[in-house]
Parts: sequence; structure tokens; C-alpha cells
Amino acid sequence: MAHRSQSAHLAILLCIRHGGVTWDTRVTGVSPTGVTSPVTVTVHGATSVVRERSTRMTDHIYRVTEIVGSSHEGIDQAIRNAITRASQTVRNLDWFEVTQVRGQIENGQIEHYQVCMKVGFRIEDAG
Repeated sequence: MAHRSQSAHLAILLCIRHGGVTWDTRVTGVSPTGVTSPVTVTVHGATSVVRERSTRMTDHIYRVTEIVGSSHEGIDQAIRNAITRASQTVRNLDWFEVTQVRGQIENGQIEHYQVCMKVGFRIEDAG
């Protein structure tokens, strides 16, 4: 009996915000069934890792706070630095939203990146 590869249709809706402008774009494709690794999406040279998430709504309550990450290396590293540091003192971090990107210029070169973001963390159930 021949082994047949099964595939699943993949559709991701990306909400992109930059410079006060927001637009949505849909990325579609086919992926093998049973793949549990994250999906890497590249849009105009910017790469993002998307993990499979349930579309089922939950009854969780979230608190939102704003943090600023920074890095000499780039925007992605600034985000990672902020999330890594926040996760050391805040439990139940579930999501983040980049609200602003800015940087410092010295001698005509980018010296430092700053990324402002909102992070959401689940409020624990009482009891």
C-alpha cells in the first residue's frame, strides 16, 4: 500500500501596524498534517514566527501594561529583550502588541532601537 502524505490548509490573518497605519493581510498555504513546529512568515523582508493558536474564545480576564524594549541589534531583539525581562517578574504573559518603533541615530548610523509594546497577562482565577 502506498503511503499518502496528508496536508492541511493553513490560513493566517496578519494585522500589521506601522506608523499609525493598520492593515490586514491573509497568508494562505498548505502544510503537512501533524506539524507542531511554529510557522515562519516573511512579509516584505520582515520575518515573524507564528505559533498555532486556538480560535476558540476563552473566558480569561487580562491586564494590559506597556513596556519598552531596547537593543543595539534590531527591532526583533528589542522585542525579545522586553518579553524576556517582563517574563521574569510577570506571570501568565500571553500576548504582545507593538505600538511604536523608534531609534537613536549617531553619526548618520542607527545606534539603538526602541520598541514600545502592550503586553497582556492573564489574571489568575481566585481560589
